[in-house]
Amino acid sequence: MDESTWHVGRGTALNPQNRFDRQRTQRDWNDPDQWDPDELSAPTTAFLPDRTASVITYNDSPDIPFDASVNPYRGCEHGCSYCYARPYHEYLGLSSGIDFETRILVKHDAPRLLRKELSSPSWTPQVLNMSGVTDCYQPAERTFRVTRGCLEVLAEMRNPVAIITKNRLVARDLDLFQELAKHHCIAVTISITTLRQELAQTLEPRASVPAARLAVIRTLAEAGIPVGVNVAPLIPGLNDHELPAILRAAADNGASYAGFSLVRLPHAVKDLFAGWLDRHAPAAKAKVLSRIADCHGGSLTDPHFGKRMRGEGPLAEMLANQFRIHAARTGLARGWPALSTAHFRPPHGKQLSLFDLLPDALPEAPEPISLPPAALLP
Repeated sequence: MDESTWHVGRGTALNPQNRFDRQRTQRDWNDPDQWDPDELSAPTTAFLPDRTASVITYNDSPDIPFDASVNPYRGCEHGCSYCYARPYHEYLGLSSGIDFETRILVKHDAPRLLRKELSSPSWTPQVLNMSGVTDCYQPAERTFRVTRGCLEVLAEMRNPVAIITKNRLVARDLDLFQELAKHHCIAVTISITTLRQELAQTLEPRASVPAARLAVIRTLAEAGIPVGVNVAPLIPGLNDHELPAILRAAADNGASYAGFSLVRLPHAVKDLFAGWLDRHAPAAKAKVLSRIADCHGGSLTDPHFGKRMRGEGPLAEMLANQFRIHAARTGLARGWPALSTAHFRPPHGKQLSLFDLLPDALPEAPEPISLPPAALLP
């Protein structure tokens, strides 16, 4: 059976063993009672409730320009074959492979939890990043609207938020972005890996096509929303030659800043991406994997702070210099916009007077109404 035909519209045909599992059940593909051809050719996505008790996560990585993030979903239906977040699914007892794309955990309660955490006296207003791990505008958001619910809380409290996405659905929430922009509380970054639609549709099968991402940059820029581009990930030997064109196209559509990161393939992701190369770019496989290793000290990933996002060595340095040169030429070297916490306001943060607690209108009565003291209590 040819695995490359199993999962149409998915980033991988594999479901590698969870690295934490000591035992594994293997299907016998010669026994028709152990597998369903329809399931393999068109696997459906299951959406599972995530009962997390808190929604803000913190990191101390010097590689990441934020300390706190909100991720409304675990797993991502975009199905990017290179995604470094895939191994996180293994902590849930699932696989980095097709499970990551088809078993999506939804934090339905995220807006309420976010309101609770931002209302706490211990909360220090700071920039929250959305999509620090999986894309907050992946296809599930169109139905569940968890991201929008969180943005409504952030807009109400005027807490700054930075969004990274590769889905045009982000334009749906333009009204909330404009409200946040009044207080310098929003920046949106659109990730673009390639300008070639054919490559994008196999590398990132359920994300928006490149033309749609450029159109979103233009829409946000014309609405006055700070918007930039993230050329990520750069994959040496596959898309690195597109760096100048991506930056130029983003600038031409209104982007005002840019960033980039180098591909890294931790744990099972290295085998998943190698499988993708086997199916979609077999002639380039050896070159691509060799160049990735050249950027990570001979490995396909490097977990060390300071190197994991940028790599090291002559090739990594050349790519970083190329980015700096072309970002400057296209006017995108000004850096990410500074967001403000000066206007943060917790809910009901205004000191209420007794008059605020009275009804808006009292019923008509022939005699003056005397309210008992209890009526003045909230």
